[in-house]
Amino acid sequence: MRNARKSERGASLAETAIVMAVVLALVFAIMDFGRAMYTYAFVAQLAREGARWAIVRGVQCTQLDHCNAAQTDIQAYVQTLSEGATNPNSITASATWPACPAGLSGKQPGCVVSVTVTYPFEFLAIKFIPGMQNPLMTMSSTSQMVISQ
Repeated sequence: MRNARKSERGASLAETAIVMAVVLALVFAIMDFGRAMYTYAFVAQLAREGARWAIVRGVQCTQLDHCNAAQTDIQAYVQTLSEGATNPNSITASATWPACPAGLSGKQPGCVVSVTVTYPFEFLAIKFIPGMQNPLMTMSSTSQMVISQ
């Protein structure tokens, strides 16, 4: 009986190491997925904020800064909203004015502004797996609103 125990000595250490590696990999994958969901929600919020900022800065705007907002103004505004782990220089915002009612054009009240925000997301957990390439996942969201001023 004593010899059987001696031969199994240290086996639990190896089993623990294997189980802990799997558990830690699972925990880091869950955290990375949470980061990805947060980033997507953040990109969607940026698109809404950029569109809202643009609809109050149409051609009839007189009281606010950056009236008659151009795409570069919207891009700069959206980048200032960066928070947390997002890199403001990686946030891109493009604005278009796709539709206007009959008789209107450009950035007049009643026309539509569409803001698309994109951000490259990088998974952190993949960096620790030898031989794996870390693909960038481009997160994108579009918001459309009607210009009010």
